[in-house]
Amino acid sequence: MRRLIKHGSIIVDRWQEIDPDCSAPAHDQICSLGQWQALTDKTGSAVQLEPGQEPAPLYSALEDIQLLVIHFPIFTDGRGFSYAREVRERGYQGELRASGHFIRDQLTYLQRCGFDAFQMADDSSLEAALTSLRDFTEHYQAAIDQPLPLFRRRS
Repeated sequence: MRRLIKHGSIIVDRWQEIDPDCSAPAHDQICSLGQWQALTDKTGSAVQLEPGQEPAPLYSALEDIQLLVIHFPIFTDGRGFSYAREVRERGYQGELRASGHFIRDQLTYLQRCGFDAFQMADDSSLEAALTSLRDFTEHYQAAIDQPLPLFRRRS
């Protein structure tokens, strides 16, 4: 089983990866957007978005989704940052996972956009990646993880 960072700890992933050939995904399996849309009961579901797949189809069922995975096929594709911010601003409270090819230097920014779990393409350096989440102790700008800018917090 693969390991990932979730809420500041390294854990073993309990979710099964997408099976694109499966017409009826198991309850603990991550669905593609098409598979998820075909589900009759979306309660407790998990869905993965690829670049170019806007999160808008998920908006009416955000409270039913337990896990939302946003896949980064290459570290230079930044659409996932915007997708994360969008779903958090619309009230998504479940696990929001970045998956794929992003670099350790991006973890803080991913977290600021609302991600709380990180499944890197290479999980051999998770310990080093985990420490990079503590590189910054204060942020000037407002973001999903801190809605007030520093000057508003210094009253």
